[in-house]
Amino acid sequence: MKVLIVEDEIPAANRLAKLLQQCGDGIDIVNKVDSVEAAVNYFNSQPSLDLIFMDIQLADGLSFDIFEQVQIKTPVIFTTAFDQYTLKAFKVNSIDYLLKPIDEKELQQALEKYYSLHQTKQPVDFSDKMMKLMQEMNLVKYKERLLIKRGQQLSYLKTEKTAYCYADGKLCFAVDFEGNKFLLENNLSQLEEQLQPDIFYRINRHLLINIEAVKKVHTWLGGRLKVEMPFVTTAETVVSRERVNGFKEWLGR
Repeated sequence: MKVLIVEDEIPAANRLAKLLQQCGDGIDIVNKVDSVEAAVNYFNSQPSLDLIFMDIQLADGLSFDIFEQVQIKTPVIFTTAFDQYTLKAFKVNSIDYLLKPIDEKELQQALEKYYSLHQTKQPVDFSDKMMKLMQEMNLVKYKERLLIKRGQQLSYLKTEKTAYCYADGKLCFAVDFEGNKFLLENNLSQLEEQLQPDIFYRINRHLLINIEAVKKVHTWLGGRLKVEMPFVTTAETVVSRERVNGFKEWLGR
């Protein structure tokens, strides 16, 4: 069985590889890639794979971004330290979802699920699991307030008053509709999952915007789009090429 590991933490990738080798013979780890960009380039080379282990939070974004750029038919087992991505994971061709640190017994069970599906040659039927996930979806609560830091004090900003959030190096900031800037506790990848997706959209690696902050949208170089907001911002407002289709869909909801 040919296996690919998509993981940006070297110790985690090595530990997973070691666990897989302990699970039995016949598992060939053909490669390890550590970013969305590297994964897209690798999949574009049309490798022969049987199973993919994929971390969700990578150095340059979420692994779900990979599925927006290339078609992946190989079964995927997601690995992550966070459980808030469960619903999104089963929207792509995932057969299981393992929380870090990965338990050897749970890994073995995930492999047995893969072998069962592979040997029967039957399409994956997630009807029962998806029914439960849909029930959980009705219980999902998105953030209504963002925790902000002001010197030595903590306060909050209501999400409805948040025009956009942006990353600046390792720091993340929120800006309200009056142009006030606030330092946040969360990073942009976390906010992308925690904010109401009908209202907020991450247009590129550094910027997550509120639909109410979109004044105009202009065509841009390379098939991209540029968002014009009703106030001056230093954040890059060009929609990245791989997010253009998703952005258009979001605008038209």
